[in-house]
Amino acid sequence: MSRAVIYEKFGGPEVLELRNVPEPHAGPSEIRIRVAAVGLNPMDPAFAAMPELAARFNITLPSGFGYDFAGSVDEVGEDVGGFTVGDRVYGGVMERAAADFVVIKTDASEAIFHTPEGLSDEVASTLYIAGATASAALAVLNLSSKDTVLVGGAAGGVGVFVVQLARLAGATVIGTASEGTFPFLSDLGAQPVAYGAGLEDRVRASAPEGITAAIDLFGTETIETALALGVSPDRIAAIAAGPTPPGGARAVFATTAQPDAVPQIAAAIVAQDVTVPIGATFPIEQISEAATLQAGRHVHGKIVVTL
Repeated sequence: MSRAVIYEKFGGPEVLELRNVPEPHAGPSEIRIRVAAVGLNPMDPAFAAMPELAARFNITLPSGFGYDFAGSVDEVGEDVGGFTVGDRVYGGVMERAAADFVVIKTDASEAIFHTPEGLSDEVASTLYIAGATASAALAVLNLSSKDTVLVGGAAGGVGVFVVQLARLAGATVIGTASEGTFPFLSDLGAQPVAYGAGLEDRVRASAPEGITAAIDLFGTETIETALALGVSPDRIAAIAAGPTPPGGARAVFATTAQPDAVPQIAAAIVAQDVTVPIGATFPIEQISEAATLQAGRHVHGKIVVTL
């Protein structure tokens, strides 16, 4: 037997249970990974809480939990090339990462990458969804040193990547957050401004010459502010405003990132050009507490669950 986080009904983090389940094994063109760490994303507790959202992603009950993972290959099926037992790997699987073992296909239908030397499992487990989403958002904007970009929700799991990658591209970054997060954002290289009523005026004060692009990582406030400040809709990217964001802004998703986007971010972390702030870690036995913190959306950086 092995362990996996399962939920049999939709609801809050209290529905998550760590259960004994039959141990999975790798079949043809598959590898089995002994999971060492799981990086949580806002979508993980959202899937468990919202049946209509889960249905859009073909998630049915009972369901596993968690998407991003890192660990080591411990079983290799027939007709597998490029992976051997003992390889350190990271990637993503739809809502079944929080388990002792994950079986994943190696035919490029699922996300799996080799973990480079110098990258811990805890950090590697945070990369796929947040890194791919950040990269996809930046790709549609093609930022340069001529840009000043407004990033809404800049202190969250995707925001920490967006801010640093935008800075590497040479852009000036203004990030919205709560005032308690200002020192954290400043350390990442962003000029912090408080979100909420009056945001347009605060952005004007921070960027007297105007902003040229925007990325909204939470809702639509940043989209609306950018439009009011004269930013063209094709230079506004959104990840959480649905498939058709307001005002003609561009919806982006992790799945639209370039295939090498996440490995490039991993290499940047090893080179110390990008850092991954981990706001909290929990053992798998405390999965409900970890999901509760993630659902609150007030953590600086990423939440990691260890096995």
